[in-house]
Amino acid sequence: MDSLLEFPCDFPLKIMGARAEGFAQGVVDIVLRHAPDFRPETVEMRASAAGNYLSLTCTIRAVSKAQLDALYRELSSHPAVKVVL
Repeated sequence: MDSLLEFPCDFPLKIMGARAEGFAQGVVDIVLRHAPDFRPETVEMRASAAGNYLSLTCTIRAVSKAQLDALYRELSSHPAVKVVL
């Protein structure tokens, strides 16, 4: 069995990184490349207590494990992204 998920499914991604100019837009651009039907207005944003970091939750309609793997790889390689869950 390759995956415990059944596709398609709604899949929340939590992306954390430095609160910097362009961080949120950069993340949304990556998500849209892998999930073209993602609606950017649904992004949930939360700043850290000190305001140095930003957490974004993007819920996509995942269609395959390969799609999720590619999305995680690209998000993780972004220089401003610290953690992808």
